[in-house]
Amino acid sequence: MLVDSHCHLDRLKLGDRSLAEAIEEARQRQVSHLLCISISDKNVEDVLHIAEQFEQVYASVGTHPLDIEEGAMSRERLSALTARAKVVAVGETGLDYYYTKDTMQAQKDSFALHLEVAAEAALPVVVHTREAKADTLDLIGRHGSRQSAGVLHCFTEDVAMASAALDLGYYISLSGIVTFKNAEALRDVAKFVPMERLLVETDSPYLAPIPYRGKPNEPKYVREVAQYLAELKGMSFDDFANATTDNFFNLFNRAIK
Repeated sequence: MLVDSHCHLDRLKLGDRSLAEAIEEARQRQVSHLLCISISDKNVEDVLHIAEQFEQVYASVGTHPLDIEEGAMSRERLSALTARAKVVAVGETGLDYYYTKDTMQAQKDSFALHLEVAAEAALPVVVHTREAKADTLDLIGRHGSRQSAGVLHCFTEDVAMASAALDLGYYISLSGIVTFKNAEALRDVAKFVPMERLLVETDSPYLAPIPYRGKPNEPKYVREVAQYLAELKGMSFDDFANATTDNFFNLFNRAIK
């Protein structure tokens, strides 16, 4: 059994297939549950509708750092959303200085708000971080909760940051990027992170793993990520899949296995 711990089901590129068919195709490849991620106040109701429609889908609520100007949530709105059915996490939130530094302060304010609301709701936080290592760790330390903590999703940083995040109680989630030829540093991270703190994801429809790189990603391809990491870790696929599934339900403890 596998869990796709981070996907954007409202953005999947399915052609003439339905979302129900895509979810069934994932189930046939042992993907039993999926976490559908909100990125703004503009898509959160779509995300919640998907989670309410499919038993095996859960939802997060939050504002992506690159969406704060157009779809930022207020504290009151975000807090209210954490009580909705099927919501198991706050986010996707965090910091992204790769694309723009013009909104750095707004990103930090939004991230701190998400961390505080998550702590109040006793929910884990789904964190996006890119070229913002020091600020990400600083804000987690000052505004986050060690009891609920969270996950650094689609991790692309180094072992030092992974170690610091683990010390703060966070999990590390790896995507199809780890299968790319130029991702040796990320493979070092995969080897370093203890199994009890590791998750797998697709971040679909983005970042399809090899051998599907360059094509639209889907939750069913989380199996390729898991198979690759199991081999890297020297484990059987079943043991790896079961361990990461247990990790998901330990972290997102509102979800029901």
